[in-house]
Amino acid sequence: MRKIWTAGMRAVGFVLVALMLNLAPASAQELSDRAVRAFMNYAWALTPAKFTKPDGTSVLIDKKDRSKVEIPMDVAREVIKVGRLTAHAQICELPEDQVANYRSLMRREEAKGKWTEQQIIYINQLHLTTVMLLTGKIKLVEKTEGGKEVVIEEPDKEEAYTCTDEQRKKVKELIAAYIATEPKSEQSKAAQAPAPVKK
Repeated sequence: MRKIWTAGMRAVGFVLVALMLNLAPASAQELSDRAVRAFMNYAWALTPAKFTKPDGTSVLIDKKDRSKVEIPMDVAREVIKVGRLTAHAQICELPEDQVANYRSLMRREEAKGKWTEQQIIYINQLHLTTVMLLTGKIKLVEKTEGGKEVVIEEPDKEEAYTCTDEQRKKVKELIAAYIATEPKSEQSKAAQAPAPVKK
C-alpha cells in the first residue's frame, strides 16, 4: 500500500511555501542548488520517452542517459523562477499572462540556438513541473518497496490557493517586467506570428 509522502520535498517544501506567500522579485528569492536539483529530478521523472510535436513528428528521449538532456543549474534556476510566476498567474486566474510568461521563456531559450530538441522538451517539462508543484497538482508518493513516485492529481478544492486583488496586480506587473526584458528581436517575431485560430 502506498502512502502520501506528506513531508513532501524536504529540500523544496519550505521554499515552495515562501514562494507562494511572497511575490518579491525573483532575484530576491534564490533557490539553493539542492532545491533546484529536486525540481530537476521531478521534471525528469515526468519527462516522456517519446514526445509528439504539434506537427505530428516525434522526438525520442533516452531516459537511460539523462546527461544528454539535462541543462545547466543556472538555466534550470531561471526556468523555475519563470515557472513560479506562471503558477502565480494560474492561481490568480490570469490565463493570458500565464501563457505570455511561458511563451516568453520558451522564445528566449529557443533563440539561444544551443539546445537540442530533447533539451527544449526538458526545459518545457521543468517549467510545467514547477507550475504543477506550486499549484498542488503533483504529489509525491512513497512506495512500500522503497523509493518515491511522482503522481499527478487534481488538488483538493479545500486546499486551493487564493489570490487577492493586490497579489493579482503584482503578478501582472512581474510578468510584464519579465516580458519587457525579452530581446526585442524575439518580441517582434512573436508579434509577427499569426494569432491562434479560435474554434
